[in-house]
Amino acid sequence: MPHTPSIVWHPSAITRNERAELYQHRSCALWFTGLSGSGKSTLAFALDKALHTQSIHSYVLDGDNIRHGLNNDLGFSPEDRKENIRRIGEVSKLFVDAGMIVLCAFISPYEQDRAMVKRMFDPDDFFEIYVKCSLEECERRDPKGLYQKARNGEIAHFTGVSAQYDVPSQPSLVINTEKLTVEESVQLLIDFMESRQLFSL
Repeated sequence: MPHTPSIVWHPSAITRNERAELYQHRSCALWFTGLSGSGKSTLAFALDKALHTQSIHSYVLDGDNIRHGLNNDLGFSPEDRKENIRRIGEVSKLFVDAGMIVLCAFISPYEQDRAMVKRMFDPDDFFEIYVKCSLEECERRDPKGLYQKARNGEIAHFTGVSAQYDVPSQPSLVINTEKLTVEESVQLLIDFMESRQLFSL
């Protein structure tokens, strides 16, 4: 919807720097992308718990959870997927402005849609995390039984089966969940975040 003269952005009375000083860490968005079953949500929630134990303010935006409410009017066509990602990007920006580390776990299969979200942020505020896992392994895991349903024709536009997935060309970090445990992956993420001076543990 185009902006109208009656809609005005109201800046916060509290700056991000002031929030960072209070929380003792910077805010940012970590965008987990990968096939269904690759481990995006598992890693995001495990990292969230690890950060919480260190009094770091974080929150997970999960693909299924978002579609239960905010985006329950959207399907899985390329157009709906784009709008799904656009809305999540806008919500993520608000979390970052609020001083939090937001962990976004979404298949987000299209490179151009992920690039759209990336452009919403300053370069130091957005990190694309590619959760790498082969289609064969994701199908073997199939935690929700979705691949089997897709193969049976019960689910249309299913990423990896009847819809494409664009492997990130320049991700900030690659985590291979076929080779790393959840614990090893979380430590890799924490090391990465420390290297970007988001916090010091």
